Amino acid sequence: MDRVHRPRRAVVTGIGVICAIGHNVREFEDSLRAGRDGRGPMHSPEENGEPWDLRFTHAAQIHDYVPTDHFALKEADMLDRFAQLAVVAAREAVSHSGIEWTPELRETTAIVTGSCIGGQTTEDRGFVEVYKRGRPRPHPMTIPKTMANAGASAISMELGITGPAFTVATACASSAHAIGQALSMIRSGMCDVTLAGGSEATFSPGILMAWESMRVVSPTFCRPFSRDRNGMMLGEGGAMLVIESLEHAEARGAKPLAEIAGVGMSSDAHHVTQPSAEGAARAIARALNDAGIGPEQVGYVNAHGTGTLVNDVTETRALHQAFGDHAVRLAVSSTKSMHGHTLGAAGAIESAAAILALREGFLPPTIHYNERDPECDLDYVPNLGRAWDGEYAMSNSFAFGGLNAVLVLRRL
Repeated sequence: MDRVHRPRRAVVTGIGVICAIGHNVREFEDSLRAGRDGRGPMHSPEENGEPWDLRFTHAAQIHDYVPTDHFALKEADMLDRFAQLAVVAAREAVSHSGIEWTPELRETTAIVTGSCIGGQTTEDRGFVEVYKRGRPRPHPMTIPKTMANAGASAISMELGITGPAFTVATACASSAHAIGQALSMIRSGMCDVTLAGGSEATFSPGILMAWESMRVVSPTFCRPFSRDRNGMMLGEGGAMLVIESLEHAEARGAKPLAEIAGVGMSSDAHHVTQPSAEGAARAIARALNDAGIGPEQVGYVNAHGTGTLVNDVTETRALHQAFGDHAVRLAVSSTKSMHGHTLGAAGAIESAAAILALREGFLPPTIHYNERDPECDLDYVPNLGRAWDGEYAMSNSFAFGGLNAVLVLRRL
């Protein structure tokens, strides 16, 4: 009888996070449990920065981040802030995993990062230097600092990883797609270990003005699913996961934190900024099918939950479509209410939140929730977290352009 080929299982053995509610995984988890708000007065992340004159004045920025605490001065000058955050998160994830590098392992390890805008803060600064200040040329490292793969390249060079390394750019689903790609690479046997996740740093004048012109950023608070919601809150950060085949993790005596059980992807083919419930539901259904589980087995969904009027209703409808009668029994929360919308890093940061929820037995809340919206009629874990004992969680990422990525995570 021919042997039946079964895809290898992929497990997470290390997590690294840096964002507005935590400079590391422990701080991040504590903030999720406490429902801590990362929102604060917005300022330039550069030294001696001044507040900007914008319609919205608050955001979820990483405070007390000093590049030279993490990098030599010359190295910091060669990396845009988004790439620095990717490296900082990767270092923590690798340390957390306890991996010991060998030449062979470096050759069979992959790096897959996601970023929506890459180093556009560097590009923005260069435009100011040339067009406003009249200088003949921008910083000589503008091109390598701007490229979206700068984080993946920096991680590769620091760790000496010579396997596949690349970056996915699918707007706000970028790092979720990156993790999904890493899952496929582990399953296929292409590599034994992947470093997957994403990072984003959005706080420069040109980018902020572009977001302001869309009128989707809240001038007050981010209130996902609440009837009085009025927009998203911009954030920044990075998260990376060490993902290994189960066999590889067991062989080196590592204790998995969770399994990446399934991924579902879809394209709305509908509208560049208006989401489609059908497209999102299709990605959710595909993720459940890929994980080989029924809808009733999922207990928690870390929602895309941006806090905009259209997105939250659309996502609620998608959950009803994909989960049927079980939707009303789901716990659904948006941690963007705490760490903000980190764009291309969102999928990785929120997957990390879902893994911590599974492993540590708690549900992070949706903070700033005031009143029920008849069109958003699920359990959004309002304002206070709660204890939870579940086996499967889901993380949703739905991007501009109608590109969707959904991850199913399993407690081990």
